[in-house]
Amino acid sequence: MEVEVKLRLLDAVNHSRLKEILSPFHIKKLNQKNVFFDSANGILASQRAVLRLRSFSNNNEKIRCVLSLKAKPMLINGVSRVEEDEEEIDPLTGEQCVEEASKLGLTESRIIKRCKDEFGIDGEMGFVCLDGFENVRDVYEWRGLKLEVDESKFSFGVCYEIECENDDPERVKRELEGFLKENGIDYKYSEMSKFAIFRAGKLP
Repeated sequence: MEVEVKLRLLDAVNHSRLKEILSPFHIKKLNQKNVFFDSANGILASQRAVLRLRSFSNNNEKIRCVLSLKAKPMLINGVSRVEEDEEEIDPLTGEQCVEEASKLGLTESRIIKRCKDEFGIDGEMGFVCLDGFENVRDVYEWRGLKLEVDESKFSFGVCYEIECENDDPERVKRELEGFLKENGIDYKYSEMSKFAIFRAGKLP
């Protein structure tokens, strides 16, 4: 179970201000491309599951590729809980699957096997690509917490968010909210996952 605090930053100004304040604690920047898959008849979505292929690039060269299966998401008062299974796959294989979704079903993968065995995506049905979005993630080590500040670039707009994975989300949320208020950063509790925003086709 992945448990995260998710707070939405209201605009680019607040996003830039937060990054400037956190700059002494910055450890890395990640350029991510998130692409999603389902069956043609949406069998994963009907069971509240999401199959995501995330590639990490550096200077336009893909350096990592991670396949994730998420299920039964809950996002309440800025705290997200979701069942998550992740598996690293070869970046070239991932790129080929994005170009031709049918190849995903032929991939030697624990997660693809789960999609078939547990969710009922058979070989005849296969996978279709739902497209996706890009995300720029800045990662910070701050007061013993790993903070991820995201700039998600959808075809219909840009969304800004701060996330922190932790087993004590209420304590972390109090600490983060106090920090944001103290520094005049405007925020709201996130009400939708990035995937839900992508599927809705509009910003929250």
